[in-house]
Amino acid sequence: MRGIICEEIGRFRLADDLPEPIRGPGEAIVAIRRLGICGTDLHAFRGRQPFFSYPRILGHELAGVVEAVDPSEEQLKVGDQVGIIPYMHCGNCIACRSGKTNCCTHMQVLGVHIDGGMRERIAVPATHLIAANDLTLDQTATLEPLAIGAHAVRRSGLTAGETALVIGAGPIGLGVMAFAKARGARVIAMDIDEDRLAFCQAWTGADATVLALEDPLARLLAANGGELPGAVFDATGNAQSMTAAFGYAAHGGRLVLVGLVSADIAFHDPEFHKRELTLMGSRNATREDFQWVLESMAAGNLDVGRYITHRANLDSMIERFADWLKPETHVIKAMVEL
Repeated sequence: MRGIICEEIGRFRLADDLPEPIRGPGEAIVAIRRLGICGTDLHAFRGRQPFFSYPRILGHELAGVVEAVDPSEEQLKVGDQVGIIPYMHCGNCIACRSGKTNCCTHMQVLGVHIDGGMRERIAVPATHLIAANDLTLDQTATLEPLAIGAHAVRRSGLTAGETALVIGAGPIGLGVMAFAKARGARVIAMDIDEDRLAFCQAWTGADATVLALEDPLARLLAANGGELPGAVFDATGNAQSMTAAFGYAAHGGRLVLVGLVSADIAFHDPEFHKRELTLMGSRNATREDFQWVLESMAAGNLDVGRYITHRANLDSMIERFADWLKPETHVIKAMVEL
């Protein structure tokens, strides 16, 4: 079986002798057809990803076709196109028992803690597959990154008529914007890249944009009638941005940290207390979030064709990957076709 292994920081290897997956009880064998590349993969390649060890087969944004499944499985059959929910939870811990499987205390994420889907086939618990026969393979592979944005919006309790600031116009931030708009919120996008801000308005219908390179607070106030937004989402994974985000939320508002950074984040307590801010972390997504994305795609509300900007196959991915790391290539979502 063919696949790509991240052997160490900065080095991939294309292998043709990977062991075939063995289907265990309750599992299905899925032939991978699409693999999205995300910030987690980029950070892992650069050695900046927390919770990570080498060597590792990357890949958790996955679309495939069921090749084998237990005949007693009622929800899936051989030949079904599926998306994969890549968060392997224990089902027994306090988080799982309360329905928060996305932050299981024993979480094992495909492509991070355990080997992922950058290979031709993978064994996955049937409980972690979501049938997507009415979607394209491209749409199915983007269920996961967009579900992260959907989860952040759902967790925030955002309601129609509120104003939401979304900092970071990458794939995750775009998902936050899209689902904030779906909730009826007014959305302001903030980023350091003018081209990405223009894409935000075109792709998500963002109501306003803020270029964060110069006096972002003043620009934000100007974009929102002199007031700060009630909900702020930071999807940058940048410690400086995440720290600054505390100053962008209105009194009584909330800050949702969607991005992950391997660093400490500090805030000024008197200012935090004065505003009675609510601080939230948002990790991964649940099946409910995947279903929300799937239904939105099926209804034609998400243009995945423009969301995917770069492509490669398994043979060319290693060579192309170095370019995807460069800001000047303007990658939003890179997709590997198998």
